[in-house]
Amino acid sequence: MTRTISATRPGRASAPKGAVTAVVLDPASSAPLHRQVYQALRGAIFAGRLRPGSKLPSTRALAAHLGVSRNTVLGAYAQLLAEGYLRGRIGSGTYVADAPPEHLLLARREPAPQPSPSPCAAALSRRGALVAGAPSPFRRASAPPHGPSGWAFQVGVPAFDAFPAVAWGRLMSRRWDRSWRALLPPHEAQGYAPLRRAIADYLVTARGVRCTPEQVIVVSGAQQAISLAAEVLLDPGDPVWVEDPGYTAARGALIALGAVPVPVPVDDEGLDVTAGVRRAASARLAVVTPSHQFPLGVTMSLGRRLALLDWARSAGGWVFEDDYDSEFRYAGRPLAALQGLSPDARVIYAGTFSKVLWPSLRLGYLVVPEGLVDAFVAARALADVSSPSLEQAVLADFMAEGHFARHVRRMRVLYERRQAALVAAAARELPGLLEVRPAPAGMHLLGWLPPGRADRDAAERAAANGVRCVALSELRIDPAGRGALLLGYAAVPEDAIEEGVRRLAAALR
Repeated sequence: MTRTISATRPGRASAPKGAVTAVVLDPASSAPLHRQVYQALRGAIFAGRLRPGSKLPSTRALAAHLGVSRNTVLGAYAQLLAEGYLRGRIGSGTYVADAPPEHLLLARREPAPQPSPSPCAAALSRRGALVAGAPSPFRRASAPPHGPSGWAFQVGVPAFDAFPAVAWGRLMSRRWDRSWRALLPPHEAQGYAPLRRAIADYLVTARGVRCTPEQVIVVSGAQQAISLAAEVLLDPGDPVWVEDPGYTAARGALIALGAVPVPVPVDDEGLDVTAGVRRAASARLAVVTPSHQFPLGVTMSLGRRLALLDWARSAGGWVFEDDYDSEFRYAGRPLAALQGLSPDARVIYAGTFSKVLWPSLRLGYLVVPEGLVDAFVAARALADVSSPSLEQAVLADFMAEGHFARHVRRMRVLYERRQAALVAAAARELPGLLEVRPAPAGMHLLGWLPPGRADRDAAERAAANGVRCVALSELRIDPAGRGALLLGYAAVPEDAIEEGVRRLAAALR
């Protein structure tokens, strides 16, 4: 649809001749509305149709004229103000800057020079180029958006407001007072022995994992875990099954090491093993999240689990089991790990404390078959020697004294309540915009958009309105499928959930 914007010079009641421009909003465009408004206004300034000193309509008036939310126009104006195209006068309004950005005025007079190849980019090795181009969510800023919605609805973030900081601080102070001299030298690459014992005890009782402390390797989170598995088990060019949709950081780690990810579809029973065999029967590794598939949230059926283990045995392949948030199951007990189903399972089991405690702790663990321990420890030593000793010792105390188990139980209750608050708020505020269904486990929910709606556009609109979501299509290799938004609720108190849903509804409208 086409809307006309009138702009007047200061002190005049009507627009001077030639100061009228048009904003064309295309509902079918992949660009969000605030970006379309921004581009149209910038183009009018660039072309001289909006001259220096021209006054723009108020955001409220322009929004009403275009039939969009005021936040859409606010976002466009804010970007233009930040880039120097507009200037604001308190109590007077918004005007085209007297001297718009100089480089664009020059660009009107002469063609822009073609950029020359960067010498840094030319210096990259083949592997360096793979690393630079590999997908990773960690390149994005992790700070929460401003405003009352806080962390709404960032995925994978635990409840910082409910962390037992006093208990952790007391343990850290005590540990430092008693043994700081012993903690200063580097420790063994496999990890602090008391922590490995505490992890093994926890996994055997809570997750049904078959392991001893000698099979546990402490790592710097799940990202390093998948990298070590790829280094030890794969050669460049080896095919690897990855879930589609799935965790982009795992795929990025594989690509960076020269492996070839093979997308395998996920349905209501988890990874489709038959499809995997059909696409790459000789794959060396399968990376799966069987207890709570990321991002769809399904649980791998027993039949699929057994079929996956059979494939690994017959093909000489390995299964990398990422058990990233299995603690948070709200219907019955947490499901047993895939690794514990068979004594000879060819499974590398990985877990992390980032989802249970806090992300920057950077502590996780691997459980590997006995015959692979030496190779994995050697790779761990080459990566970064070992994880910080003080944090390992404090975490060992935290687990041994029962704080970890109590914290998990409290978070299970808290997250179930926050999930219910999100579902209820979505039912009130988002009918026809987003379909949010409850789930029996996890820290996020999927909100399904109406068929035909682009989820990346919806995620951008939400971000412009102070709400952070992940578009499901960003996690897909095969682009086909209905659009959805991932809504993380674990870190968001109930009142902020209400505010976040209202902001999300305003953005989607």
